[in-house]
Amino acid sequence: MYIFGYGSLINHQSRKLTGQTGEALPAKVSGLVRSWGKVDGTYKIAPLVAVEGHGVCNGVLVPIQGIVLKDFDRREKGYRRIELDPTSLIVEGCDMPNVPVWAYVRSDVEPPCQVKPIMQTYVDTVLAGCFSISQQFAKTFVETTSGWHHPLFDDRQQPRYGNYVGVSENKQALIDSLVTDIRRDVSGIQKNGKTE
Repeated sequence: MYIFGYGSLINHQSRKLTGQTGEALPAKVSGLVRSWGKVDGTYKIAPLVAVEGHGVCNGVLVPIQGIVLKDFDRREKGYRRIELDPTSLIVEGCDMPNVPVWAYVRSDVEPPCQVKPIMQTYVDTVLAGCFSISQQFAKTFVETTSGWHHPLFDDRQQPRYGNYVGVSENKQALIDSLVTDIRRDVSGIQKNGKTE
């Protein structure tokens, strides 16, 4: 079976903290909308969430053995695991085997706030994973994620995200450039009175 990872599961080293997986395949799923949002009281940060809707979300298909599914369910507490429609998957250069593909979603999105902000180390972990695929993949990730205008806390000196791994210093400059650009663009849109 597969898990479609659209956030920290994009990062190979972060995935390894939870369980053994096979090699991930870059993919897109239609019918999911990704944004920054709060999950529940156990989360001290606002991670990425996806809801079912009209949109396309890039991420990775991660092959797993059924025995480790419970470990990923535990990691993704506060989310609901759904089986994706195989016709919603776009995987270049690969025919998908006829096996279940799971994704962790929310029913609704509650925006980040000052108490539970977007955490820089979470952003770093996800985007380091994106850059390991390609610069275009990272750019697509940023452009198809909403909520960049919400509070973002720089915790690089004292990381608050528990699965923070796989982020080299040379990647931080690339990450900062991408995030600065999207936050500036979103801020400009809001000032002009348009919606995101």
